[in-house]
Amino acid sequence: MHRFSAAGGLSKRLTSWDSIIIVLTVIVLIIASAAVDNFGTSRNFTFMVLDLLPIILIALPMTMIIVTGEIDLSVASVLGFTSALMGWFWNNGLSIETIIPLCIVIGAVCGVLNGFLITVLGLPSLAVTIGTLALFRGLAFVVLGDGAVADFPFSYTEWVTGTIGSSPVPNVLILIAVLALIFGIVQHATPVGRALYAIGANDKAAHFSGIRVARTKFWLYVVSGAVAGLVGVLWTLRYSSARADNGSGLELAVVAAVLLGGVSIFGGKGSLPGVLAGVVLLAALQNALRLEDVSGQALNIVTGALLVLSVLLPNIATAVRGNWHRRRLRQAAASAR
Repeated sequence: MHRFSAAGGLSKRLTSWDSIIIVLTVIVLIIASAAVDNFGTSRNFTFMVLDLLPIILIALPMTMIIVTGEIDLSVASVLGFTSALMGWFWNNGLSIETIIPLCIVIGAVCGVLNGFLITVLGLPSLAVTIGTLALFRGLAFVVLGDGAVADFPFSYTEWVTGTIGSSPVPNVLILIAVLALIFGIVQHATPVGRALYAIGANDKAAHFSGIRVARTKFWLYVVSGAVAGLVGVLWTLRYSSARADNGSGLELAVVAAVLLGGVSIFGGKGSLPGVLAGVVLLAALQNALRLEDVSGQALNIVTGALLVLSVLLPNIATAVRGNWHRRRLRQAAASAR
């Protein structure tokens, strides 16, 4: 019986969606390195990390939000709004050292609005964040119009696009690692993280067990807005261009990566390692297709297909794991006779 339990636990881990997506990511990286010219070069590695930077950072709080059974579709518009404000502040003489924290705070304020409408007024997160998606993007165009601001300090733009010494490792990878570690610890090793899964499984039961459901969700939206504001700053410095349309459509890629990483759209299930693998898989596929001169429309098709598969495939994996477990039970019962 002990051997059966150990084998069952091992098979469950091996057939978990986290394990599947990590193995699939490794396979895609190996195939792309062998089959796509320049994919495996150090220069391309640097560019790929810079490309996945906005997705992976926004995916960190988005993972927690979706685990609770909610969603935030306004993140890309918050990115664009803070980018536009960054350009406007710079044109009006504020120092870059003042602008960066100010934009992060304004992103958090956008999250406060989302959190208030969802947790205090009780409005559905899907409807609210679709509305604020349009609101924040519209405000971005009011602030900056169709123009662009592109004369930011070289020392800041160089840091965002530069690498550590002579290595191909981008400076921003340090930021990614630190924030991923913080979010991972909070989600998987603290009472707050356990509360997120309880809320996603059954928010009413979580409330009656003493978890402050509304307050927890409210602060998740504040953090999501702050991170989106930070990404707006990094996006602007990477391209040295503050524009109102920066980050348009990025929310689709973020949600696709989170769901591809095994987070259930219904809440209560998922892990950050799986999401990180999902982000890398999505970035690798898009990068390889770009190197093969695939059109932007085709990239959108790939992202949309992955979004559908990310909902379908985990359910298939769960069914396969259930069949495996039932077969092991039958074998154990037969051997016990």
